Amino acid sequence: MKIPTTLKHKPVIVSEDYEKIDGRNAYRSDAKGLSLGLAQWNDRGKIDISAKVWRYTGEKWSRQSEELPLHRVLDLAILVLRSQMHFREAYRFKKLYDTENPVIDRIGLQGDAMTVRVCTDNDKIDEDIQLFRQALSNDDELIGERLHTLSRILKEMGY
Repeated sequence: MKIPTTLKHKPVIVSEDYEKIDGRNAYRSDAKGLSLGLAQWNDRGKIDISAKVWRYTGEKWSRQSEELPLHRVLDLAILVLRSQMHFREAYRFKKLYDTENPVIDRIGLQGDAMTVRVCTDNDKIDEDIQLFRQALSNDDELIGERLHTLSRILKEMGY
């Protein structure tokens, strides 16, 4: 399915037929494509690039399609990676995290830091963190394949 080019987000680089590889939803996903393009929120004289997940309901392009600035896409990737690192060693903690210090890491970015922590404000955190760990484990092969690909590309780029 072709990604629309007449809407406010202007695709420049696209990956169509994304539904074929959309993780556990492969071949039955409503996420039909990914694109990098000119952001829909651009004002005159100000150009931002965004990433977009294009969803299609079967009848029309969905309002649930998501558009994110590129730095947020990368920040989400950092959050995923750091979370995975945490859960590799989380078995050491009775509740899968240090209840006295729920901060997992502080990652320096732009002169400050992204704090990665367990959300102890969640009143069901003890149950939810178990479910989260299980879901990460269930998707280990899907995530691992993508991480290997990212690693290879980053190495090719000199990172």
